Amino acid sequence: MKGLWRRRTAWLICVASIAMTVAAPTATPQTADRNALWRKVHDICAVKAKEDIFPPSPCIEVHGGFGGYAIFKDQHGPYQYLLIPSSRISGIESPKLLHPDTPNYFALAWNARGYVERAIGRKQPRDVMSLVLNSSEGRSQDQLHIHVDCIRKDVHDAIAQQLPNLSEHWVWLPGGLPPNGHRYMARRLNTESLSIDPVKDLSHSLPPGDHLSAHSIVVVGVSDPTTGPGFVLLSGRVDEASGDRGNADDLQDTACFMAQRSEHP
Repeated sequence: MKGLWRRRTAWLICVASIAMTVAAPTATPQTADRNALWRKVHDICAVKAKEDIFPPSPCIEVHGGFGGYAIFKDQHGPYQYLLIPSSRISGIESPKLLHPDTPNYFALAWNARGYVERAIGRKQPRDVMSLVLNSSEGRSQDQLHIHVDCIRKDVHDAIAQQLPNLSEHWVWLPGGLPPNGHRYMARRLNTESLSIDPVKDLSHSLPPGDHLSAHSIVVVGVSDPTTGPGFVLLSGRVDEASGDRGNADDLQDTACFMAQRSEHP
């Protein structure tokens, strides 16, 4: 395992260079080819991984088998990565995500934040990091992908203000979040690791007639001096009246303004 990690570290600069030249799909729902990301992972990355080619470019790493996934350097900003299941899962609406044996992809994505930290050049406080899964209407690709990137500072500050009012139950925040003022449900999780699956948890909390397909999910790390490390889980919902398409990656900051950077890169 240590040997594999050394190989990954040694390849990091090379991988970053390769990844920045790879045109990952854009984040507009009108993208013509909604299967481009799946083909890159399934037809290229997975094949290279089976042939023991490292890195399996354009992916950074690939884990096969049931519950497998790939890590992919997105084109949006120098720090954003995607976690993508290596099996065919369309998105948040897929019944596969609710199966008891399906892994917690959000927990895996949280563990993958180390790639963002290495791109920045320094380990980051947990409240800098965030994960985003868009709604079926707000995504550009029909293969589930979780955005791993920094949170916007104004969003961070808004969440910190609401933190004392949050519990383990999903509730609507009293106002919208920056930058577009869209409404979000929120709940708190006072554990250091992501011990619940946000998709399954949200599914159990939706009222009759509501559907996961209309929702986004955001996970933001928090560090509370009273309760210790934890998370805030957010969920936006498609709302035509307000122009909300359930695209929650606008809560992330691809420039990682809040990040702590090494003085000697």
